[in-house]
This record gives sequence, C-alpha cells and structure tokens, in this order.
Amino acid sequence: MSQKTIGILVTGHTPEELVETYGNYADMFSQLLDGHDFIFKRYFVVDGIFPDSPRDADAWLLTGSKFGVYEDHDWIRKLESFIRAAYDVGTPMVGICFGHQAMAQALGGRVEKFQGGWAAGATTYQRTDTGAEQVLLAWHQDQVVDVPKAARVIGSNAFCANAVLRYGDWGLSYQPHPEFRPDFFKALAEARGSALPENLYQSAKRIDRSLSTTEVAKEISHFLKTATSAMPQ
Repeated sequence: MSQKTIGILVTGHTPEELVETYGNYADMFSQLLDGHDFIFKRYFVVDGIFPDSPRDADAWLLTGSKFGVYEDHDWIRKLESFIRAAYDVGTPMVGICFGHQAMAQALGGRVEKFQGGWAAGATTYQRTDTGAEQVLLAWHQDQVVDVPKAARVIGSNAFCANAVLRYGDWGLSYQPHPEFRPDFFKALAEARGSALPENLYQSAKRIDRSLSTTEVAKEISHFLKTATSAMPQ
C-alpha cells in the first residue's frame, strides 16, 4: 500500500504557556500516528490558511479547538464549506472534538453548549460497532445533539450520546481526545481548569485508568489507509 498524505486542519492553538513543552495540536497528531507510514501536511485554518482543494491530500484530519462551531467566525464557515466539498468528492476525513462537531454541523447536524455541563478527564465510551469499551481523555462542554443523516453513532456513554460517529466509508469522528497524553492533559487542566467546576477540576487531574490511546491510533490509521476515495453513496 502506497504512503498516504494526511492534511491536518489545525482549528486551534495550544495554550501559549504549553507550546514549548508539548508542541501544537498538529504535533500531537503526528506523534499519535507516528509509525503508521503517513506524510503530514499542516494547514492552520484557525489563522485562515486553507488548502486550495479537498484533493490536496489523500485524507484530512481536523483537530480540537477552544472555539465553538456555532460561533460567528469566517474561518469556521469556510471550514464547513471545505468539509462539504471533501464529502462531495469523497476525500476521507477524521475529526476530533471540535473537528467531530464541525463535521456534524457542516453535514446537517446540530451542536450546542450542553446543558448537562462539562466532560473532563478519563472517560469511558461504549462502542456499538465493535462491542469494545474505550477510555479516552475528554475536555468539552459542546456536544453533537442532532446527528446528520449521513452519519451513524458507533460510540457513546450516558453523558455524551453521540461521542463517536461513522460516515460510511468517508468519515470517522470522536468527541474525546486520543491525541492528548496524560502529562499534557494535566498541564492543560492546570492552565485552563478555572473553566470547570471545582470538583470536576480535581477529578479531571487524576488519570488513574489505562487509556485506549494505542487502540484508537490503530483504528484511525486503519481508517485513513483504507477509506475509499470514491464518491459517498
């Protein structure tokens, strides 16, 4: 199988005080998928830097962000158009957190600030496609509340009903963060924990369960390598 080029669409910046130690979000995905024989291109769409065409890479990966997909920013609207264009031409896509939500909203779903509050810390998800239980790091208040017709739910828990979505052979998206390492997550909680209720902030910093990072990295890599580039049905 020939080496594939993955375009990383960077939708947010790592907190400034953490960049030197942990890198940016594109770095984290490069590390997550290291060893799976990909070439990476980076586009900081949050700064208005977009690919010329959805065919400029073999597949796309959308990162997380501090922004809400419903916010009125030109780059978010442009990103939604890019997602729809990638869907129309069949260039595969994986989305994480904000990317998960942007894919859903662009294709007719609905995202909102969840009335139930925040999810933060090591979180368990049940997979309906494989029957597996996965533990990943969550950091979000927004959720996909209406799933687009093109997608089906393949992972959830009691708090987040639409945590993992599959768009046929074209797309795969996750609400939690497989790219976050425990050391980065703890530093992020220290830097941004004021946004959380105190009890959740304290529990989020205690990562006392094994994470499914390696398993999900293999899953994403397999999808990116085998997803068809044909027009979606």
